[in-house]
Amino acid sequence: MQFPNIRMRRLRQKNIRHIIKETILTTDDIICPIFVDETISIKKEIPSMEGIYRIPLNAIIEEVRGILKLKISAIILFGIPITKDEIGSSAYSDNGVIQKAVTAIKNEFGDDVVVITDVCLCEYTKHGHCGIFDYKIKKVLNDDTLPLLEKIAISHAASGADIVAPSGMMDGVVNSIRTALDSHGFESTTIMAYSAKYASSFYEPFRDAADSGFEIGDRTEYQMDFANSNEAIREVALDIEEGADIVMVKPALSYLDILYRIKLEFNIPIVAYSVSGEYAMIKLASKNGLINENKIIYEHLISIKRAGADIIITYFAKDIAKILNR
Repeated sequence: MQFPNIRMRRLRQKNIRHIIKETILTTDDIICPIFVDETISIKKEIPSMEGIYRIPLNAIIEEVRGILKLKISAIILFGIPITKDEIGSSAYSDNGVIQKAVTAIKNEFGDDVVVITDVCLCEYTKHGHCGIFDYKIKKVLNDDTLPLLEKIAISHAASGADIVAPSGMMDGVVNSIRTALDSHGFESTTIMAYSAKYASSFYEPFRDAADSGFEIGDRTEYQMDFANSNEAIREVALDIEEGADIVMVKPALSYLDILYRIKLEFNIPIVAYSVSGEYAMIKLASKNGLINENKIIYEHLISIKRAGADIIITYFAKDIAKILNR
């Protein structure tokens, strides 16, 4: 049966289209990133990410309270430490910036907020790489890095983190952290694995935000080739087998096909990380009057949800919450 019996436009009328909407986005789907900086005493705007700030430890409670008021209940923390060294020792210090932040947040808000912590070394090492770096061969040493990531995860869990998120793309990291957490009595701590993390130029503003730029080499030998799709499926399968509770695709915008494939292949919660480059492009286009910012933000995040993401980490968290809460 064809036109005129079938008229698709009937379902697009203003008073009808909302009741047949296929993809719904709510603040429960959103994770808000926070950069916690122990080198500052007042919040500092990130030049490449207008509207996003580094937050000092003395303002972290106020920051989280504001996020909760927007009906966002999940945050992910990234730390900027006072001191850096070759092995990123401040990342697993009991007195580290993230450990202090998590303890303060949990003491104040308890289970009202889901606290996720980034488990990596790039923000804490002088060289800026995600693990132990061998300067002779210019590579990160995978197996030597795993024990340090275990220590970070344990210290975050001990501070009260609900979810730990290993982001460095080290082989075997999920199994390593799961085993370490369980052996220290943290069986309930969830692992959100950065399973399909691509070597992307969309990350550039983040390195400014988190002070995690690298001095030598690059990250292509441990982050994925953006030309590959089947490899992402293998990575996700391995992480699930090793004990991941949630898997991630990063970045989001140029990787919607990867999200869709993973959604079809696996029955597990999927996070998409809408990264700093995506944020910066939209903000700059809006600032120059080229787009309607609120409409683009909503469309952008809906497309990620539609492709298969159950949860979205986004720097637009506060913006989209204000849009959705109207």
